[in-house]
Amino acid sequence: MTTLDGPSTAVIMEIHRQLRDRYGDPPHRPDGDPLAALVNTILSQNTNDRNRDIAFAALRARFPTWEAVRDAPTDAVIDAIRPAGLAPTKGPNIQAALRQITEERGELSLAFLETLPPEEARRWLTKLNGVGPKTAAIVLLFALGRPAFPVDTHIHRITRRLGLIPQNTSREKAHTLLESLIPPALYWTLHLNLIAHGRQICHARHPLCTECPLQTHCAFFQTSQAGGKSR
Repeated sequence: MTTLDGPSTAVIMEIHRQLRDRYGDPPHRPDGDPLAALVNTILSQNTNDRNRDIAFAALRARFPTWEAVRDAPTDAVIDAIRPAGLAPTKGPNIQAALRQITEERGELSLAFLETLPPEEARRWLTKLNGVGPKTAAIVLLFALGRPAFPVDTHIHRITRRLGLIPQNTSREKAHTLLESLIPPALYWTLHLNLIAHGRQICHARHPLCTECPLQTHCAFFQTSQAGGKSR
């Protein structure tokens, strides 16, 4: 049921259940390395996971510590991360963020974020060079286990198709709306399963709607069926 204020918690829970039945229940294991999550997410912008991982591995192989990355010649960092694309932008952004952390905290560490209220931790992260709501949410959720719901291109697309958020919602605004709709206990599992759903069924082009377990909750599917379109 969708209320005047948006979809009900019951609808969210049912979507979560159906996706979990389809894709499983991924283990909740924050890795405790927020600096790695920060750098990895900056590298992931506008590229695929494979190229991001190659660039991240090359960066770690070339520079043994994050201090070494921070203090290296910028051209050397750019060269190491070139497989991720946009290296002339990402390299300086990574170094600027690492320097800003050091200047503000007196050391290159984000461990202090574990003790800040979630919104304060988010605000602190988004002050960093090249860090937006998605990057901040990934650092908080996947590195520190803090309540945050990252919105990538798959989640933005699917939640608009489902009608959980308005069609004209920006990705930045979607973070706020979805965090207010989704129970925090579901953030980890629902985030990962929505991404799996976007990769396997709810494609940007030619979604496999006839194979989708969420048909009864999907405004996009209902509209396409009413219009007699074949999806």
